[in-house]
Amino acid sequence: MLDDSLLDDPDRLAEADTGGLLRAAAGAGAQVRSTVESAAEAGLDAFGGERPRALVLVTRPGAGATASRLLAAMLGPSCPVPVVLSDAAPSWVGALDAVVAHTDDPGDAVLAESVDLAARRGCRVLLTAPAEGPVAAAAAGQAVLLAPRVPSPTGLTFSRAFAGGLLAVNALGLLRTDLSAVADELDREAERNYVAHESLVNPAKALALRLAERTPLLWGLDPAATTVAGHAADALAGFAGVVADAAGYPQAMTRPVLHRTAVRAGSGEDLFADPDEVPSGRPRVLLLAVRRGAVAEAARRAAADTLPGADVVAVPEEVAGDEAVCAAVLASRFDTAALYLGLALGTLGGPGVLSAVVD
Repeated sequence: MLDDSLLDDPDRLAEADTGGLLRAAAGAGAQVRSTVESAAEAGLDAFGGERPRALVLVTRPGAGATASRLLAAMLGPSCPVPVVLSDAAPSWVGALDAVVAHTDDPGDAVLAESVDLAARRGCRVLLTAPAEGPVAAAAAGQAVLLAPRVPSPTGLTFSRAFAGGLLAVNALGLLRTDLSAVADELDREAERNYVAHESLVNPAKALALRLAERTPLLWGLDPAATTVAGHAADALAGFAGVVADAAGYPQAMTRPVLHRTAVRAGSGEDLFADPDEVPSGRPRVLLLAVRRGAVAEAARRAAADTLPGADVVAVPEEVAGDEAVCAAVLASRFDTAALYLGLALGTLGGPGVLSAVVD
């Protein structure tokens, strides 16, 4: 059962959060800064230079997969080089290609073999990974290895993985993003979601309450938002035990039964329903938006007209920055909301659950 009173009691929240996960989530900006510092010392200049024949984003389990998909979505079809998403380095990689990866598992054998293969073929390789273990051994002297400097539990390393990828595409001249701006806005998001701020003014707590005892339908209104929706679904599953649907809104439209159910769940006929009588598990549609501008606003209005009861989840207007900044802030908000929801539901306190997350 949801204990919503917990969310507005900082002392009880601190007592429940024995693993310090909320504090770790608030360090997303620090993860970005420390990754930039690691890159400066690791010789990022050697990775940059001429544009590669292809950019290979190795999608190992965890935060790296989401970060890679988000990078691919941001680069889009206008990217001047092919962007390949693969769970291992393809057999065709060669000296003209660049390989980027992230892992939290120092013993990831598949990634270690991929790094070794890519390095032997003469590829430029950049990865964010622990400084010890088979992956680090494969990278030694052959790749730019950005080891973590800010300890973070498994499941809360998206910012580090994303920062590593942004550094890579910046160095290759494929994208221009100010990582200092990303870190600064993540710090501001952490302040907005501070544990002592009540639900009425804390966007992550408010989001957690909107998701409580409902089945979230997380539908992205643009490619970057769709990727963040997948990240949010992973966070909700990992920290709150909540199963969510994640898809792009155009894809959601092709599933008529679920879409009709979502329309009915948010229709005007339920406007005056007693919240206590709403069946548990009823769908709640969240329309995620990352991109801004006239085209994005038109897509948002069209989706909201079809789903009048849907909530639009986007970064506030005062957030200054490009698509990378907005995506990072939105992902961080869902991470924190999932933690708040998991603590209120008690799913982070069961035997073995918390230790498994932290380890």
